[in-house]
Amino acid sequence: MGPAARAIGLQIQVLNASNSGEIDAAFATFVRERPDALFVSGDPLFTGRRAPLILLATRHAIPATYAGRQFPEIGGLMSYGASLTDAWRQVGAYAPQGRQASRPAGRAGEQVRAGHRAQAARMLGLTVPPTLLARADEVIE
Repeated sequence: MGPAARAIGLQIQVLNASNSGEIDAAFATFVRERPDALFVSGDPLFTGRRAPLILLATRHAIPATYAGRQFPEIGGLMSYGASLTDAWRQVGAYAPQGRQASRPAGRAGEQVRAGHRAQAARMLGLTVPPTLLARADEVIE
C-alpha cells in the first residue's frame, strides 16, 4: 500500500487482468470482499470491454472510476484523467512546429479532466459531494 493511502487509512488492493476470465475473477473478488470503490485503468483491454465492465460494476453496486471519458459516456459513474481528444488536438496543433524545441508543460488546455454521470450515481445510491461537482469539467446527465 502506498504512503498516501496509508496516511488517510485506506487499503489498496491491485488486481490485474489480461483477459475476460481474469476480469470475471476480479469481479468475483469484489463481490466477496465488497470494496468501497474501484478504479479501472486505461489499459486497452479494459477500454475495449468498457460496456461489460460498467455492467458488472453497476450490477454489483461497486462505485467505479475509470481512466477515460468514454466510460461515463456510455453509463459509467465517473472518469478522471487527461482528455485523449484534447491530447490529439494538441498534437495536430503543434505538429507543424516539428523540430522546434518547445516545452509542452504550461500550454493552454493541458489539464486533467473529471467527469461525472449523475444517473449512475443515483443507481448506486451515492450522493456526489458539491465540491466534486464544482471541480468537474463536465457533468453528464
